[in-house]
Amino acid sequence: MALREIRKINDEVLRKKSRRVDKIDDRIRILLDDMLETMYHANGVGLAAPQVGILKRVVVVDIGQGPVKLINPEIIYSEGLQIDVEGCLSVPDVRDNVERPKKVIVKALNENGEEIKVEGEDFFARALCHEIDHLDGILFIDKVKKDGGMI
Repeated sequence: MALREIRKINDEVLRKKSRRVDKIDDRIRILLDDMLETMYHANGVGLAAPQVGILKRVVVVDIGQGPVKLINPEIIYSEGLQIDVEGCLSVPDVRDNVERPKKVIVKALNENGEEIKVEGEDFFARALCHEIDHLDGILFIDKVKKDGGMI
């Protein structure tokens, strides 16, 4: 495993739409492992491939309950609303209020190419949504609540 450079807000790769992964091979598995190592090293709870300069639909999340690796994730169900403070490894030193679903179900592939469904509530739902947004070039600062922001 290796640490990868986390791209910052001024890097145009963060604003591009990522491509679906058509073939899960050792390169994708190495990317997932490197992303986890990079995320842990930076004290983050999630990381998307564009944040390390790779335009592939790949994310990792660990809110303290063990790592979750998702390939081609898509939100297939959401309910409720929550507003809470978010930050991002690609937008250092900025925290602000963002509205997200309270609960989500995400369909994805795992690193073995098997279809899985991951259910997230509260902080886990927030982290999943945040990382999946990265795959479409959306940063949390694009969703800041204008009536209660801290920027």
